[in-house]
Amino acid sequence: MENAAVLLELGGVIVGLAVLARVAGRLGIPTIPLYLTAGLAFGKGGMLPLVTTEGFVEIGAEIGLILLLFMLGLEYTARELLTTVRVQASTAALDLVLNFSPGVIAGMLLGWSTIASVALGGITYVSSSGIIAKVLQDSGRIGNRETPLILSILVIEDLAMAVYLPILAGLLIGGSTLAGLGTAAAALAGVVLLLLFALRVEVGLSRMIFSRSDEALLLTILGITLLMAGLAELFQVSAAVAALLVGIMLSGPAADGARALLSPLRDLFAAIFFAFVGFNLDPSEIPPVLGTAVVLGIVTAGTKFATGWWSAGRSGIGPKGRARAAATLIARGEFSIAVAGLAVASEIEPDLGPLAVGYVFLLAVVGPIAARLSEPIADRFLKAPDLRTPQTTDEPA
Repeated sequence: MENAAVLLELGGVIVGLAVLARVAGRLGIPTIPLYLTAGLAFGKGGMLPLVTTEGFVEIGAEIGLILLLFMLGLEYTARELLTTVRVQASTAALDLVLNFSPGVIAGMLLGWSTIASVALGGITYVSSSGIIAKVLQDSGRIGNRETPLILSILVIEDLAMAVYLPILAGLLIGGSTLAGLGTAAAALAGVVLLLLFALRVEVGLSRMIFSRSDEALLLTILGITLLMAGLAELFQVSAAVAALLVGIMLSGPAADGARALLSPLRDLFAAIFFAFVGFNLDPSEIPPVLGTAVVLGIVTAGTKFATGWWSAGRSGIGPKGRARAAATLIARGEFSIAVAGLAVASEIEPDLGPLAVGYVFLLAVVGPIAARLSEPIADRFLKAPDLRTPQTTDEPA
């Protein structure tokens, strides 16, 4: 009977998430806000809290975060990341100043600790690669001239997260003491060494792992990723960051095979991860911080818009393309929730989780809408033509 209850409850959770995914597809909105809402509804303090599957959902959520970051790492090689940083250094600096600072300042104004404020800075800093990629694909703007710039900004932010997350994890474990700073410094040194190592072993490692058997390749890559994540946890480094670095170290046929084989698993466990964030929050905790989330969302939507507008202008893109680039970058999502998840688990600030959920919910909805409306608004108010590359058009394909 106990197993039947577990299966019934787990099946209900997955079917519910499937329904939400269909609703999001029909409405043309991201799934993340709906998954967060489901978590709030069926978590502690919700309408019908989970009873028998809480342990599975917790493990599934951790696997979801690991797979999210692993799959993100597959999109970039260490060489591409380092080259992008060199080429877009000024854009990266502006993005960091304009979008990390509001979170840190807001945390300090709220009377939070330095570490909690730094965590909030990470939440406000990084745009959602997943949401933005879907917006670009759905709107047919992959070939537009501003799209490579958008992607380069996302790459830099993702690389910054690979450095930021282990530092934050070290501070959360050891606090702002010498021990905590030492843990953070060791984590940073480990990331740098792994990236340098990846430059040398990338091709050889991928050849060693690759197999023409889908079954063998799936088990090998998934097993190695989970093993590295577990080893990272033993050494008090973020498991998710370890997974990101494993993804960066793979390339060629091994990376292509991993994308095809692990994408369905990622989608399943990522949905559980986003729902789990909501499971751990009491819905009654959100209204007190909702005003702060709205103000912070307005401010950082403006700073991210400014980042995209300036960067696109610097690249010689016309006003309409600048507006599209700027609006597209507004969305926050998976990385912001990942940062919040680390901070909430450490219990450094009780209001951080509810504030992060409200903030991400707002911008995960507003971002795609702004990206969709940016073109008709630009057509109405901006008369200057776009500069285009010969192989692209100004209009979505």
